Amino acid sequence: MGIRLGDNQYGKAEVRMVHVDRGTAVHSIKDINYTSQLRGDLESVHTEGDNSKCLPTDTQKNTVYAKAKEWGGVGAIEDFALKMARHFVDEHDYVYGARQEVEEYTWERITTSAGPHDHSFVRNGGEVRNTVVTKDGDKEWVVSGFSGLTVLKSTGSEFHGYPKTKYTTLAETDDRILATDVTARWRYIGTDVDWDKTYASVKSLMLEAFADTHSLALQQTLYEMGKAVLEAHPEIAEVKFSMPNNHHFLVDLSRFGLENPNEVFFAADRPYGKIEAVVERDDAPEAGRAWETVPAFV
Repeated sequence: MGIRLGDNQYGKAEVRMVHVDRGTAVHSIKDINYTSQLRGDLESVHTEGDNSKCLPTDTQKNTVYAKAKEWGGVGAIEDFALKMARHFVDEHDYVYGARQEVEEYTWERITTSAGPHDHSFVRNGGEVRNTVVTKDGDKEWVVSGFSGLTVLKSTGSEFHGYPKTKYTTLAETDDRILATDVTARWRYIGTDVDWDKTYASVKSLMLEAFADTHSLALQQTLYEMGKAVLEAHPEIAEVKFSMPNNHHFLVDLSRFGLENPNEVFFAADRPYGKIEAVVERDDAPEAGRAWETVPAFV
């Protein structure tokens, strides 16, 4: 029986960094969680404990901090991750590939009676922007997205016409609350992209589609959200979604002699429906290694 080393990568996970831009009296901040992983000529470190081609994970961490200073900040997280991947591959001849993942936490300037404050901020909800950049030799892939975008519509949602069995207790409805926490990632075609502008547009298009779609199922709403993005952005090949159905059940108030015309609900946190799907172009280029290490998606 032969034994050999399979695919592998290593690096420093979840490097927390806040960069403050003090170029003017009005400061701005970038708050990120950075994971760097490298691939390369690493067989000997696994099979023999030979560290001569094993760039320490601590060095990778320090490089993230140093480059944020040398490059004058982070900028768009996609740009920062691409430059980091290219740095590691170009700088070290034993490194042929890199996976760089970034999460960005959004802060907004606090508004006072005098207007937006110069250097005070408030964290903006639960939404987390993210990207995964994969570099394999001269090939590069960028997958970006967000998680934790919580949305709700109080009407304009129905659910009926589904199969019934002896175990079915769910009542059909033509007026329900539709709520979900959107996790979405999209694969770019190429790297010549205005990342920040595109991110803002994608998010806006998804929110508009969620709001305007009269929903007969969460699956239908998901599809319309992805369709809107692909129609507006030819630089995006596909969009993957994972969306729980955050159930809101009407509370029975009849025992108290009260009617409840879709006004009082019990918000259940579990169990929940979980809807996942890909909306894609039929002529999109092959994904290559883009999705290899992006977990929890169909």
